[in-house]
Amino acid sequence: MSLLTRLNTALGADGIAVDPDVTAAYRRDMMPLAPHGSPLAVVFPKDVAQVQEVVRACTEFGVPIVPRGAGSGLSGAANAIDGCVVLVTTRMNTILEVDSDNRLAVVEPGVINLDLRHAVEKHGLFYPPDPSSYDWCTIGGNLSTNAGGLCCVKYGVTTDSVLGLHVVLADGELLKTGRRTVKGVAGYDLTKLFIGSEGTLGVITQATLSLRPLPQAPGTMVAAFGSTAAAGAAVSRVVREGIVPSLMEIMDATSIEAVEAHLKTELGAGKGCAALLICQSDSGGEAARRELTAIEQVCTDAGAELAYTTYDVAEGQALLTARRAVLMALEVYGSWLTDDVCVPRTRIADLIAGCERISREVGLRIAVVGHAGDGNMHPTIVYDASSEDEFARAHKAFDDILAVGLSLGGTVTGEHGIGKIKREWLAREIGPIGLRTHRAIKAALDPENLFNPGSMFGT
Repeated sequence: MSLLTRLNTALGADGIAVDPDVTAAYRRDMMPLAPHGSPLAVVFPKDVAQVQEVVRACTEFGVPIVPRGAGSGLSGAANAIDGCVVLVTTRMNTILEVDSDNRLAVVEPGVINLDLRHAVEKHGLFYPPDPSSYDWCTIGGNLSTNAGGLCCVKYGVTTDSVLGLHVVLADGELLKTGRRTVKGVAGYDLTKLFIGSEGTLGVITQATLSLRPLPQAPGTMVAAFGSTAAAGAAVSRVVREGIVPSLMEIMDATSIEAVEAHLKTELGAGKGCAALLICQSDSGGEAARRELTAIEQVCTDAGAELAYTTYDVAEGQALLTARRAVLMALEVYGSWLTDDVCVPRTRIADLIAGCERISREVGLRIAVVGHAGDGNMHPTIVYDASSEDEFARAHKAFDDILAVGLSLGGTVTGEHGIGKIKREWLAREIGPIGLRTHRAIKAALDPENLFNPGSMFGT
């Protein structure tokens, strides 16, 4: 019996695709620089038993498996390699349980992030991780890349909201990690090992997630600065004074210009604005007023040319919509390539200055937006995809930005992951001993190197 026959028997005709016109849509994620191949087949399991059958069959035939969610990733972590089976988890999309008393939810990997948020809101609860693609990315993909979002400054990244996992291992067995309790230190923390592993160690089929009480409607503060240095100084002082907003985002002049043209509105920054800082507090009532008043004063003291606070939810949402619209706004200028580098919060202005220098050197537009509260910046390079020369310059800019980030004491990824685009940079960041340790863990759990080979680090 061939592998395709075996998979067809296990999944049914509607659970497998081999037509190249169909499988082509599953070859790569949203990162244009990452290499990709053509899969032998794409499979769509509906439950854990089908995932186990796929893994056992691929192991028997020695065929690589690339787990994939919705494909919203920006590192190539879900990109196919030639002859592999792409295992898509989007049909496993059930919210199995919402336990209000213990503030947790149990979900399958295909649940869309925003759908989970809406579901738990009905119970007065909140699931914090909020990637920019939260209206279509899946929990499984978020887990695999340890995704972040706009609210990380207060609530952390995905791993900070995970209690336990179910994972199908290379031999087809189902590993259950973690717990349902608030505390638990029994054994190695295998849950965190699999989060961010990008499908290189197993296939996540279920997650137990911790929830929080639903926060209050946020108040919003926006401040405009004549220099990125002044904006960076404001961020540093907010951190130093121990103020923890639920959101603190920064936009540079290029981003502001693009968004204002796209939305056909003014953000209130005024002419000559070099950086816009957007902060929110979801503490509610007087606590929120104290936080935002303090942040507004910090911004004014740092030289903000404008500082404005609103408690009108719609007005605050409009400002957040502008922040989330940056990538779409840049499309009018060409294709975009988003980088992901995290630096100490005191070095944000230095990173933006470095991106301005790189922009001049490569002759391409680079817009910088990011999560100022945790130092995770997303410089976005705009280029003409039909021009080989501009594509090469965009790639050079991408790497140069990573080099600047490391030189400032940062890391080459804050939330998008390593995937197939930053393998060399991972090796540079963690060093030979760190890389050897990664390889040892991979070899122990996946001795035949069938799970997403070539992702995170080369073979």
